Amino acid sequence: MSETPTGPLCTRESIATELGQAGLRPGDTVLVHSSLSSLGWVCGGAEAVVLALLDALGDDGTLVVPAHSGDNSDPALWQHPPVPEAWWDDIRASMPHYDPRTTRTSGVGVIPEVVRTWPGAVRSAHPQTSFAAIGPRAAEVVAGHDLDCQLGERSPLARLEELGARVLLLGAGFGSCTAFHLAEYRIRAPEADNAFAITTPRGRRWTTVRDIALDSDDFEELGAAFAEERPVRYGRVGAAVTRLFSLADAVAYAEVWLAARRRLVEPA
Repeated sequence: MSETPTGPLCTRESIATELGQAGLRPGDTVLVHSSLSSLGWVCGGAEAVVLALLDALGDDGTLVVPAHSGDNSDPALWQHPPVPEAWWDDIRASMPHYDPRTTRTSGVGVIPEVVRTWPGAVRSAHPQTSFAAIGPRAAEVVAGHDLDCQLGERSPLARLEELGARVLLLGAGFGSCTAFHLAEYRIRAPEADNAFAITTPRGRRWTTVRDIALDSDDFEELGAAFAEERPVRYGRVGAAVTRLFSLADAVAYAEVWLAARRRLVEPA
């Protein structure tokens, strides 16, 4: 016998109302990191959450989500779980190339996959760390996402900073706050090779680029310090705790905090 669902009951209308109470405003440009299961029992599932976000933002607002596809990466680096070394070459040769229209999201929850496939949504070009967006500023946000810049100056994070965007953690923790990664690019963090399958005018190709070695292991600690010292608005949507804050403020704080604690590359 299946268990009785636990609440609270969340509807499109209740979620939109509570998002407004949590500080989301019509016309905002907002980067949302989310956990559907944290909300409670949602009538309509992830689709209802996306509709509520769009209701809260209104016609002039822009919704942005991480649409990452980390499976498109070098199998030699896979840890959860690892795969046999004997498979590595075959995986590199056969991994489907990134296509913003069809490549599914992975590791970012259910809600971003719904946003990715939403009518009118657009998606950035990076094969591992793309973002999807809906709204009048969506095309501007996702433009120019270079292969050797997962989450740096030539990624949607920098565009969001320029646009005065805010970050909404909707039942998600600071460990998932991608904005902190932009700070890693500004403090001379170490680099590493990054590989993936892409499509070119000559067809599919496995390629390797040099990029920042991303590290989010201390982001929960960073986020706790940030929330103590900088303006973070707390709220609740269903059973989920929300945190709403300026993306630019988070990046500026993270630059100082990370620079004091990370091993950095000495300038040449």
